[in-house]
Amino acid sequence: MNSDTSAAAKKGADPARLPAHIAVIMDGNGRWARKRLMNRVRGHEQGADVVREIVRTCRKLGIGVLTLYAFSTENWQRPKTEVRALMLILKKFLKSEQQEMRDNNIRFHVIGQISKLPEDVQAAISETKSLTADNSGMILNLALSYGSRSEICCMVQEIARKVKEGRISPGDISEELISDHLFTAGMPDPDLLIRSSGEMRISNFLLWQIAYSEIYVTDTLWPDFSGEELIRIIKEYQKRERRFGKVPQSSE
Repeated sequence: MNSDTSAAAKKGADPARLPAHIAVIMDGNGRWARKRLMNRVRGHEQGADVVREIVRTCRKLGIGVLTLYAFSTENWQRPKTEVRALMLILKKFLKSEQQEMRDNNIRFHVIGQISKLPEDVQAAISETKSLTADNSGMILNLALSYGSRSEICCMVQEIARKVKEGRISPGDISEELISDHLFTAGMPDPDLLIRSSGEMRISNFLLWQIAYSEIYVTDTLWPDFSGEELIRIIKEYQKRERRFGKVPQSSE
């Protein structure tokens, strides 16, 4: 048993049944701050600290891919001061975590409309991706300026372009081909989708990829989320029977 699976076993999770890919809708930073009579930015700062803990926990457990919904296409509509603060927090996070990602064999990746981000943030993303490009362990996947509908539109446009150029025929279009043209190409679909703060919605996140994901909604606001709660959720996930539309084994 390697160190990763040993860590999972020690926490009571079955190392043979860990989700290969966990996706998280991180919600509740603003409400967390408001409950404490703080500025919303303080909630985002606390949320960034939780991201650090969750990344470390997933790495220790042996999770292959962790995708975090950090900034949506709709988030650009927030007050400009809050958006600027979020971009600053993101830039600081990337700079501060580069060495830890290198030391822990974590490869950094981003999905979304990166060109819409400020140039200094784009530079920090490019630098972090370059520094971790040769890492072969967990993929830390940040969804930034991301919206699933816009992702699907980009996919359709790219496939249509290839059809027009004669590179593929309409009959070649399959689920696999579509997946290969999404921002998450090359990654497994999420096995487990977690949403914090108790909101019962998907919020335009990985609509194609989560077709058969197990969904877990926790009332915990993101700044109060922890590695221990993540492990409890994984243990709950491991109790579920994933049927993918098939008849339950007990009914056969």
